[in-house]
Amino acid sequence: MTEKERPSFEEALEKLETIVEKLNDGEITLEKSVELYEEGLRLSKICSETLENAALKIEQIDQSTNTDKEA
Repeated sequence: MTEKERPSFEEALEKLETIVEKLNDGEITLEKSVELYEEGLRLSKICSETLENAALKIEQIDQSTNTDKEA
């Protein structure tokens, strides 16, 4: 998947919420449930990776700021 095809965190989260609603509906077929589950896993992975990258960036900024203060 290219960066252009990858949804933003907010888009992925919104799609994930929609999938959860559909899965909780109980009116969908097993095949559709499996399809939605797979898509949900993909979106969940995108959200997790985005949050991990943000946390790492914040740590780097904090470390850089602390190093500057010590100098």
